[in-house]
Amino acid sequence: MAHRHKFTHKNHLGQTRNSPQARQLRSSQNSLQCLTTPKYSTAQTPVMLATRASTATRLARSFATVVDTKASGIKVAAVDNGQPTTALTFLVKAGSRYEPSPGVAHALKNFAFKSTAKRSTLGTVRESELYGGVLSASLSREYLAFTSEFLRGDESFFTSLLTSILTTPKFLPHEYLEYVVPVVRDEATVASKTPSTVAIEAAHALAFRTGLGASLFAGPHSHVSLDSVKSFSKEAFTSGNIAVVGTGIDSASLATLVDNALAEASLPTANAPLSSSPSKYFGGSTRIDSHEGPETVFIGFGTTTPSPALSVLSAHIAPSQSLKYPTVSRPSTTITPVHLPYSDAVLTGALVQGPDVKSVKEAAKAVVDKLKTPLSAEELKIAVARAKFGAAATVEGREGLMDALGSKVFSNGNASIESTLAAFDTVDAATVSKVIAGLTKTTPTFVVVGNVQTLPYADELGL
Repeated sequence: MAHRHKFTHKNHLGQTRNSPQARQLRSSQNSLQCLTTPKYSTAQTPVMLATRASTATRLARSFATVVDTKASGIKVAAVDNGQPTTALTFLVKAGSRYEPSPGVAHALKNFAFKSTAKRSTLGTVRESELYGGVLSASLSREYLAFTSEFLRGDESFFTSLLTSILTTPKFLPHEYLEYVVPVVRDEATVASKTPSTVAIEAAHALAFRTGLGASLFAGPHSHVSLDSVKSFSKEAFTSGNIAVVGTGIDSASLATLVDNALAEASLPTANAPLSSSPSKYFGGSTRIDSHEGPETVFIGFGTTTPSPALSVLSAHIAPSQSLKYPTVSRPSTTITPVHLPYSDAVLTGALVQGPDVKSVKEAAKAVVDKLKTPLSAEELKIAVARAKFGAAATVEGREGLMDALGSKVFSNGNASIESTLAAFDTVDAATVSKVIAGLTKTTPTFVVVGNVQTLPYADELGL
């Protein structure tokens, strides 16, 4: 698929980072986000949905193809829809799947916007505030991303600022101990107490073991040294390992800005690019005792052969006003489809959460039954339409646009949404049935988080 969804965590800079208020804000903002496809609001009317889809298509038509900068050789892609603000993201192939040891990528993410040869940490914050800009860093299993959002006309300053993070970071010991380590610890603690995060992290470990199975977070017993972070950055921050994507700017202008910024301090060329072992799906089951939050069950499958039919299946799983699951004992029980495509694999399924074991078990059983039941012609039509809308809706917002561009920039692909939507037209009932048959022949990925004594086992649900 042309669009990419992330399971990621992020931190932001909009005020002085060293204040207690800022640290508390970061702690709340750095929670892990599970972005699934499709993502719907059942409160929307058909007219609103049609309007949004039309808008997304208009935006997609202006997508730029990927270009190389003339001097630095870095790949650049951008789209300009005439908005008054601009956003730039320096995308680095340094996600957790590439880290040499657990937690290193997590620590490197939190070194974003610290001291460089050009600015101190405080200088970075103060200068960005003067321009009214917002800085953020995020980590996914594939990428480490540094982003700036600002008013048009300030592109040169923020391109230079982002470039300096990659070319001249200082990695000062006192900043590591005072700013990086505490945030890494806080983020890991929050993640460990969030059942949905715990379930998805465990699911990746079961599904893929190594590579994509690596956690986004440093573990409680992970020893991440400053030297290991420095070493990883030297491997990651190289010209062939970085791409730049932008919105509110055209590709040619962005390429020129990047070349100008790198003329001051160039990126080294790697002897060999960072590599990760090719993904292989395994599956498995685990039960994690927890007294934090709702009872949680994840039911999923993985594959190394992505296809549009998987997105259609995910859309079919998603509850809606017109296609309901059997009534559960508690209305607060939720079923969230999870569809996480990566460069060489996909993890798809559903996350079931509720206040009690009975309602969660009923909802989880409904998910399994739905997976095993062949789609009717009407259900297929609905699922395809919802998958199309989910794909189109992702490019409405800036983050969705950046994701769509980022998924193609390293492969010189066309980021147009039209090609993605057209792929769904080839999906028929036989295709979906074949995908379901292939998935259900493999070992499911099954995770429970909560009361492990009473939450169901996989075989009790018919898996």
